Amino acid sequence: MKLSRSMVASLALLLGLGTTTPAFADPEPESAQAQILATNFQMPFPCGQTWTGNSSASSAHQSWEIDFNRGSTADADLGDPVVAAASGTVAISAHQGSTNGYGNLVKIDHGGGWSSYYAHLNTRLVSAGQSVSQGQQIGTVGNTSKPGNNISPHLHYEVRLGTSYPSNIQKAVFNGVTFGYPAQTLSSKNCGGSTNPYTPQEACGSGYDVIDSAGLGADGTVYLLYNNSNGNNCVVTMKAKSLGTATATTAYLEVQGSARKTDSGNYGYYAGPVYAAAANTCVKWGGKAGASAYDSPFEHCG
Repeated sequence: MKLSRSMVASLALLLGLGTTTPAFADPEPESAQAQILATNFQMPFPCGQTWTGNSSASSAHQSWEIDFNRGSTADADLGDPVVAAASGTVAISAHQGSTNGYGNLVKIDHGGGWSSYYAHLNTRLVSAGQSVSQGQQIGTVGNTSKPGNNISPHLHYEVRLGTSYPSNIQKAVFNGVTFGYPAQTLSSKNCGGSTNPYTPQEACGSGYDVIDSAGLGADGTVYLLYNNSNGNNCVVTMKAKSLGTATATTAYLEVQGSARKTDSGNYGYYAGPVYAAAANTCVKWGGKAGASAYDSPFEHCG
């Protein structure tokens, strides 16, 4: 199987290798290890909130679980909203009693064997079998656990693939980037699907500036960017509807005299980036999101 640029970048993030290639929101589905990114997980807290996660402070942790807090005192986070990291179906909404230390637990299935866990909740606001959208509140931060286990309020968060515990616990990915284990402070971009958390510059990478754009009605915008340092153009199609849900999206770039390069698939946030060297050469560019499309003439020849 040939590895594309997006698959290489996604795998590098998951394996903690790092990369100078821009982070891709929507890796191709052929890579099993990259499927977690295709679900477009965001932080399990409302848009704009800043939380600190830690995977090493609890002796109960088996692998890549994360405990989240943001307050300056032990009880500061009690009752704070917890939201779905990605859309899916509620598989569990129950107090685990003496079964384990999870207390009030919500588990959401996201398809493909992927699921997310939200434990120690003070309250649960969803029921088993209910469909939830990304950013929808599912409960509040608490300190519920098994009898006799006294803990301070925090959110215990996990992502799992499959059923073989604890080897099925996966590294958490937020906004397309692997969590910085063992601890990291992050701001949530879980904006409930109302705002695309990415910008064209983030998609194309450092050094790229927007030189043109075309609206795709209410469905999104296609952008043409240029990097003065290397003479490369970049095209991305940013969605404005159905954010976090994989829908047909396309971006293309054609340098005059060369074959067209296209990225087309079912993506949650954007198609592309599509790169081509185009210094002093005319380019044709465009894309599609939803029912709207844009195709430029050959232009930007300087």
